[in-house]
Amino acid sequence: MAPQLDPPQTVDWMGKKVPVWSMQTIDYGRLLSHDPSEIDKLVSACTDEGYFYLDLQGIDGRRMLADQQETLRLMERFFAEPIEAKNEFGLISSHLGYEPVGSRTGVAAGTKDGYEMLKVSRDEIQRDSPKIPAAVKASGDLRILENTIGSCNTITKVMLSCLSDGLFLQGAGRFENQHRNERPSTTTLSMMHYLPHEETGPERIGHQKHTDISTLTLLFSEQWGLQVRPPGTCGAREMGFVAPKPGCAFVHVGDSLRFASGMKFQSCIHRVVPFDPTEHRYSIAYFLRAEDDTMFIDSEGRAITAGQWHDQKFKAFTDPEMWQAMAPKSMILGGMKEDGEDEPIKPLMETTTKTAVSTQA
Repeated sequence: MAPQLDPPQTVDWMGKKVPVWSMQTIDYGRLLSHDPSEIDKLVSACTDEGYFYLDLQGIDGRRMLADQQETLRLMERFFAEPIEAKNEFGLISSHLGYEPVGSRTGVAAGTKDGYEMLKVSRDEIQRDSPKIPAAVKASGDLRILENTIGSCNTITKVMLSCLSDGLFLQGAGRFENQHRNERPSTTTLSMMHYLPHEETGPERIGHQKHTDISTLTLLFSEQWGLQVRPPGTCGAREMGFVAPKPGCAFVHVGDSLRFASGMKFQSCIHRVVPFDPTEHRYSIAYFLRAEDDTMFIDSEGRAITAGQWHDQKFKAFTDPEMWQAMAPKSMILGGMKEDGEDEPIKPLMETTTKTAVSTQA
């Protein structure tokens, strides 16, 4: 059973007390030094829970925190542009372009999502003339995206290397050898803007429950709203919030790493809900994904490439809710088994004030 490192906490949300799940904190500087005890903690977090905080406050991680702040300011500028400017190229591919609000299924039954998103793939930004809206290119913000993608790529590759060490993988079997920079992949930086309910209306809410397609997801958000469901072995009976932690990123294990580890690691089941429906919420996610032709055995026992898994799951995300309900859970949830039922979310939520976190006895 995974250790509970902190006293259990709750937060008032939707008229009830909801857990705020504790989790391990991994020190990036120690991983960079390949500290054996820190690598053991990393392997344990991926094996037992599938998520953890990554502390970036040391000298080796502070550049990423600075890139995060620059990217947040870029997002505020970009998402304030008219829809015509944001949607200059539309959604070029599943990992490149702009998605308007309501493109996917929402967190409540019968709803669509409540966020807009700009996605910039690692492969695309290295081209001589990347297809990125002029609102970003013309302002000089392209360099900010290059810096952020470069920092995120380095950090996630360090974690992969440490996980290979922790599992005693050798040669071509090491995880990082399925993520070579020069090989095509769907690795992308996604910038998400969740709008207040007064702007989206009652039928566009949050982000549906799912596991990520990726190998590792490096997520930055300074605002509440992310919920996770710990694996059943942790005793979790419901979705609970992740508390934003200053100086830290939140890291998810995705389906591709679960498959590559022979199901040893857990994919993180998560969703985004409107903690404060009156606010603009911003989050930055770097999805490190395996080379397109990397072969896995998925949770159904199928041999499938990383590129095929990405395309199939992305289609499931954008399918109508009725079709999603008929699909096997091995698609949206990556084959992860749930323990407990979701707290239902009403399509129309009343405006609420900030809520306080409290420690349970």
